[in-house]
Amino acid sequence: MLDLDGVVYISGTAVPGVPEALHRLREQGVHVAFVTNNASRTAETVAEHLTDLGVPAEAHDVVTSAQAAAGVLAERHGAGARILVLGAAGLVRALEEVGLVAVLDPADPDVVGVVTGFGPDVVWKDLMRVAVRIQEGLPWVASNTDLSFPTGFGLAPGHGVQVEMLERFSGRTPTVAGKPARPLLDETVKRVGGQRPLMVGDRLDTDIEGGANAGVDTLLVLTGVSGLAEVVAAEPHERPTYIASTLDGLFVPHPAPVLLEGGDLPRGFSGGARCAGWSALVGPDDQLVVEGGGDPDDWWRAVAGAAWSHRDVTGRPVLVNSLVPPS
Repeated sequence: MLDLDGVVYISGTAVPGVPEALHRLREQGVHVAFVTNNASRTAETVAEHLTDLGVPAEAHDVVTSAQAAAGVLAERHGAGARILVLGAAGLVRALEEVGLVAVLDPADPDVVGVVTGFGPDVVWKDLMRVAVRIQEGLPWVASNTDLSFPTGFGLAPGHGVQVEMLERFSGRTPTVAGKPARPLLDETVKRVGGQRPLMVGDRLDTDIEGGANAGVDTLLVLTGVSGLAEVVAAEPHERPTYIASTLDGLFVPHPAPVLLEGGDLPRGFSGGARCAGWSALVGPDDQLVVEGGGDPDDWWRAVAGAAWSHRDVTGRPVLVNSLVPPS
């Protein structure tokens, strides 16, 4: 199960090497599903875009947070229910596919719920009216709570920024369909099957935490949002099962870091971890030092092992201001 933004593409352009990696994966008999918190586009549109990028895909290979939100609403309200929509075409289409009636007029008196999702063309007057309806008690489902997403011009504000604003104004909290909540990944497994699902993502706070919430293994790739600062500060529920620079990490063994304690540590260091040729050591000032050489991905595994162990014991993140990851 692959996230899209930051994993497969960035700002509409394929991440280098991804089309080839996914072709190789499929040749090995692995089923690939594309999972996205972006609720603005339909599964058909996403599949067409992926195919144009050299990643052949059909609509049934794509599962969006809009579809997950529609599933939540259909289970809650039943077919034929009128749902107020604040978002884009992907959200409208997802509701219609499960027999719900998508309503765009915020003043409609007969709606029984409201769903919100990322929509670059949402206008302020509609946002104000929907905010009032939520404040008045209309049940609310949000497609996702991503605060940002990668673009060609940098990190841009995501739907989560709008959700926070609506929560602050209304005093109400939505049911969330997208990662890190379970509905999106549960919907994916239900739609496409799979005996040993693996969630592949670039964000610790959505993709990796979402996989943990759904009880599946996770792979963090370093082509999108999360980098060194986020990795070393990760809480237990945000820590991936595996970590690799790119999707090529799907095809190689991942040696596990070995924690260093007591006599294994050089004088002056309080903790650390070793992975293959790399040793990551924590000094008395919480500064992380890395020694050795080898595969750059093993560097990340040693760093993660040392940082997470130190945080669990002391409650403090390691300091990495002097570290530069190998390329």
